[in-house]
Amino acid sequence: MAKILVIDDEKPIRDTLKEILEYEDHKVETATDGYEGLEKAKGAHYDIVLCDIKMPNMDGIEVLEKLMENNPDTPVIMISGHGSIETAVEALKKGAYDFIEKPLELNRLLVTIRNALERKDLVVETKKLKRKVSKTYEMVGESEAITKIKEMIDRVAPTDARVLITGNNGTGKELVARWLHEKSQRAGHPFIEVNCAAIPSELIESELFGHEKGAFTSAHKQRKGKFELANGGTIFLDEIGDMSLSAQAKVLRALQENRITRVGSDKSVKVDVRIIAATNKDLKQEIEKNNFREDLYHRLSVILIHVPALNDRIEDIPLLAEHFMNLITEDYGMPKKEITDDAVKELQKLKWTGNIREFRNVLERLIILCEDKITAADVKAFAQPISK
Repeated sequence: MAKILVIDDEKPIRDTLKEILEYEDHKVETATDGYEGLEKAKGAHYDIVLCDIKMPNMDGIEVLEKLMENNPDTPVIMISGHGSIETAVEALKKGAYDFIEKPLELNRLLVTIRNALERKDLVVETKKLKRKVSKTYEMVGESEAITKIKEMIDRVAPTDARVLITGNNGTGKELVARWLHEKSQRAGHPFIEVNCAAIPSELIESELFGHEKGAFTSAHKQRKGKFELANGGTIFLDEIGDMSLSAQAKVLRALQENRITRVGSDKSVKVDVRIIAATNKDLKQEIEKNNFREDLYHRLSVILIHVPALNDRIEDIPLLAEHFMNLITEDYGMPKKEITDDAVKELQKLKWTGNIREFRNVLERLIILCEDKITAADVKAFAQPISK
């Protein structure tokens, strides 16, 4: 079932299209002219728009141009009883999905709508996939702290120097690691991420270094570890402060010798990987508590990069808001929404304990719950959890 908007100044045409399309289980709304159609398109998400060309007040081609500006992924099918080849070509050049002449042929109309829906789904899915596999990870912000990080990445990335990234949860440590990889000479090779906090201590060595068949009860076949999978590229050891001391010793040996030994094997395997590590803990305090090896810390911290909390760079919030608004509306296939200056100022007043991760979630919530414009009142109503 699709949500369809019909824009036509002729009531019999509107009523007929509404009846036919609702019979096909579509949800249909109508507009009597271009102004009303554009107003409805601003406040709602339509899967398809059917638009007449010859209308009073605003020509259908003008309506098409404005729809393409605000809703570029929504297929627009132009209909006209005064059509010509020139008109059809103009409509298609300006972004229309198709052009159908009146009187409308029912089968042609339904087939065109079905094809337009399939194309729209394909376009939206393709954009999502492109973003998932894209090698470009944008670091948004112009604050002094972010500018320094960008400069540091540009200087460090071309080298094989090990990097230790520190910062609170949700600040974007993984983003920094990916930038270091993408700007390095290893960019064409794997970037392998290991969340050290998510892997049980008894499995961390197998996860990092692999194991031989029969090395333990569930080892039914030989398995390569993350170090081998990252060979030639970069391994990102996230939350390394949560790694067990025994695994730390193995990692230290791998860094010293550039060789690893699979669990259950007595043979070493040579590996060529760049190490980037990250933690939300103060590793010097962990060393004092005997929770982290000092020699490993010095091996990892050739270059230190600290990612600031969002509360320490609120001047970046306007850029971040625009960035996430564009990303999220595109992901959902929704028209772009406006966020007022007062709404941005309200966002800057909040305490972002979850940093960028929390900020993105709040923007997603606002986009879903608010109308075409996000206001300061919306931020006050929806940004923070609802109290009982």
